[in-house]
Amino acid sequence: MLQWYDWLLLASSVILIVLCLLQGGKSEGASGAITGGGLNVFVKTKERGAEKVISILTLILSAIFFVLAIVIKIVNG
Repeated sequence: MLQWYDWLLLASSVILIVLCLLQGGKSEGASGAITGGGLNVFVKTKERGAEKVISILTLILSAIFFVLAIVIKIVNG
């Protein structure tokens, strides 16, 4: 039987997956790597609006997921 903290971990993992899928790609992908296109990897691009909010939410939720996973492991022994 799943405990309440297991459900919390499950919910946070699903939301984290959805947030990661909502984020836009920051590079050209594999085709750019093969052809050598897009060599400006270190160009600074500012996130704005919804993209910044999703990025911050992903960071916060990933920290929560990490802490929950460790706490559940410690509690369950």
